[in-house]
Amino acid sequence: MTLWILFIGTLALSLFAAARVKAAYARHSQTGVRSGLSGGEAAELILRQVGIHDVEITHQDEMLGDHYDPLRKRLVLSSQNYFGSSPAALGVAAHECGHAIQHQLAYAPLQWRMAAVGITTYASQIVMWLPLLGVFTGLIQPMVAATVLAAAWGIIMLFNLVTLPVEFDASRRAKAVLGRMNLIAPGSEAAAVNQVLNAAAWTYVAAFVTSLLYFLWHLLPLLGARQRD
Repeated sequence: MTLWILFIGTLALSLFAAARVKAAYARHSQTGVRSGLSGGEAAELILRQVGIHDVEITHQDEMLGDHYDPLRKRLVLSSQNYFGSSPAALGVAAHECGHAIQHQLAYAPLQWRMAAVGITTYASQIVMWLPLLGVFTGLIQPMVAATVLAAAWGIIMLFNLVTLPVEFDASRRAKAVLGRMNLIAPGSEAAAVNQVLNAAAWTYVAAFVTSLLYFLWHLLPLLGARQRD
């Protein structure tokens, strides 16, 4: 019963955070900015202004699939944000530029997150498949499975923890550079950017809280068993 409460509670938290992002993005994608710039144009101006000339700016059709790829040095925007001239589009574009700036400055949390991508991918596979393997084969001792799952969730939790300063710092940089370069106007446009980026930040908070709860769910019984022994 407790496991179902945990599952439903964390799922509801994630869905709530995702719904906030979509609602804020939809609301602030309907109006244009006074500068008339598109997200792609704003990204190009921001990177040029900070002296970054080796990052490719491109677009794809995936909705809200915007990201910065530090390995390929590619800043990928959704087509709506690349061509759009709304506060939401410029806010997202500037946020991804924030990651490129972090990469240029060797921002420590970003370096840690990049280094942890591989092991976190393995950990994600473990938490997905190990419970099924244990249930259907019975080849894994419960204590062994619990220990492995606790370790895997611990890795995911730490990855999500490191992600928080990376994302919050990128949003902070985005808000600052948009205002400093007069790419968005103070007042309603700046407030719209704040709402979109702040809503997006909660999705990372939700991911961290979820992984922390699952980590504790698997860890605490192990600690209790050791105390009884």
